[in-house]
Amino acid sequence: MADKDDRPGLILASGSRARRQMLQAAGLAFTVVPADIDERAIRGALLGGNAVIDPGGVAEALARAKAEAVSRDHPKALVIGADQVLALGSQLFDKPADADGARDCLLKLRGRTHQLHSAVALAQGGAVIWVHTKAAHLTMRNFSELSLAEYLARAGAALCESVGAYQIEGPGIQLFERVEGDYFTILGLPLLPLLEELRSRKVLVQ
Repeated sequence: MADKDDRPGLILASGSRARRQMLQAAGLAFTVVPADIDERAIRGALLGGNAVIDPGGVAEALARAKAEAVSRDHPKALVIGADQVLALGSQLFDKPADADGARDCLLKLRGRTHQLHSAVALAQGGAVIWVHTKAAHLTMRNFSELSLAEYLARAGAALCESVGAYQIEGPGIQLFERVEGDYFTILGLPLLPLLEELRSRKVLVQ
């Protein structure tokens, strides 16, 4: 095993509170440097024209772009890029801009099954050296208008922090009938595959 002082530093190229908390809870030492990329332009290029919609591919492309962008400025570090895409059939969802947008989003998801595609990428020296994508399937119950109103009031500003306008680690779990998939993938970072890759690269102890 490499000496601890010889291990490359870790950087999380994301401002996501959930991802930061996951890595902290796992005991990783890292710094946060949010990537400055045009996510809308990347999405547009991937989804433009007659392109077949590939939600997992969109998540992977964005994770790669984030990792690469920060890695170019920090070439010696291992940079973690991550992204998540919510798909309902052929429709992809962004984070809601406000409470009205959150309400509209949740009404579209109510009583239906959607998919969360989460991707994580590692970059070093300005290039991606590893990537992993995973999906989870979530079914919302047919909740009442009263239940929705109570949830919106309780969630507050957190509504706009997550794609889909919910956080299953909080009151948002009450919106669901069934959840199929890895918990960390649902939160936006396939953590177990990432930890295994970091161990294989001797960043973490085997």
